[in-house]
Amino acid sequence: MTQQSVPVKGMVVPFLWVEGAIAASKFYEKAFAAEVAHIFPPDETGRTMHVHLYINGASLMFSDPFPELGAPYVPAAGFTLMVQVANVDASYQQAVSTGCIGNLPPADMVWGDRCAQVKDPYGVVWAFVGPRKFRSPFAVRVTAPKTN
Repeated sequence: MTQQSVPVKGMVVPFLWVEGAIAASKFYEKAFAAEVAHIFPPDETGRTMHVHLYINGASLMFSDPFPELGAPYVPAAGFTLMVQVANVDASYQQAVSTGCIGNLPPADMVWGDRCAQVKDPYGVVWAFVGPRKFRSPFAVRVTAPKTN
């Protein structure tokens, strides 16, 4: 079998272990408009060692756990995958409508962005960040008075 060469997009690429990597890739296609770059053929039990997706122009890689190779399943914890989007509300609704659990509904944040957060059926937390929906009345440009 020849190895397919696909470009890696991004300088830091998350590589996750999820139970049911091939099913997760199909879910991510629906929930996050992921594009499949490459899926390594599954073994006789249906596990794959490598899935490579593009999500919003960046690479995401993952595989099934392989405890016999020193890669046991460990539930996702301690990180969030952040996706910059043009429409936080639409991205959140798409993710929730396909099976994600809403952790944080879309809201304008104090740091100046709009943000929402979901947890997918594989335990991974995703944040959508984009432009604010409403302009704060406090976000006015302050200029110094003119001096003569």
